[in-house]
Amino acid sequence: MSFTYATLKTAIQNYCETSETTFDDNLSVFIKESEERILKNVEMPVFRKNVTGNATADSTYLSMPSDFLAPYSLAVISSSIYSYLLLKHVSFIRDYTPNASTTGQPKYYALFDDTTFLLAPTPDTGYSFELHYKYRPASLTAGADGGTTWLSTNAPDALLYGSLIEAATFLKAPEEVGQYEQRFKEAIGALMQFGEGYGVRDEYRDDIRGAVQ
Repeated sequence: MSFTYATLKTAIQNYCETSETTFDDNLSVFIKESEERILKNVEMPVFRKNVTGNATADSTYLSMPSDFLAPYSLAVISSSIYSYLLLKHVSFIRDYTPNASTTGQPKYYALFDDTTFLLAPTPDTGYSFELHYKYRPASLTAGADGGTTWLSTNAPDALLYGSLIEAATFLKAPEEVGQYEQRFKEAIGALMQFGEGYGVRDEYRDDIRGAVQ
């Protein structure tokens, strides 16, 4: 089973047995809330991304990608050598370099706000950086009715039941919320198990199978 944007909206309407105008106007909201909940509860390689960029000399700030959710690592690249920065709290950065004019190759970084990293010490040149991070993929609701996403194709149960939780909450149906919450947790559990082995080839076992006759 998989969903397009259109078939998921229809499924929500059918489960909730309503297509009232105000309810229909919020279908995209239910779906986006479900997507967000899945993204923040499940680690999957498919939600990881690498980007490179450059710092500005004498600026302690480094911009985040627009689809950034959480960091896995940030490395400064100097003479083709990767040096991984340590993630710290903003207060640590301020204590470490109370004077922002203290420059050098950055050793630490912090999440300054929703769009910016804070570096310490302040870069003394335009270093290259590589960021490995969890990103927010485009929502199913951002495309056409016939469109799909990785979640709608590979995690349809989680996406459906997450959406139904929001829909039942909207309809003030607490019993249904509880039922859908349980189904959502089951779907999330299965997705987590899938994520643990996603893209991983058990070479040791393959070698053993090849040796046994």
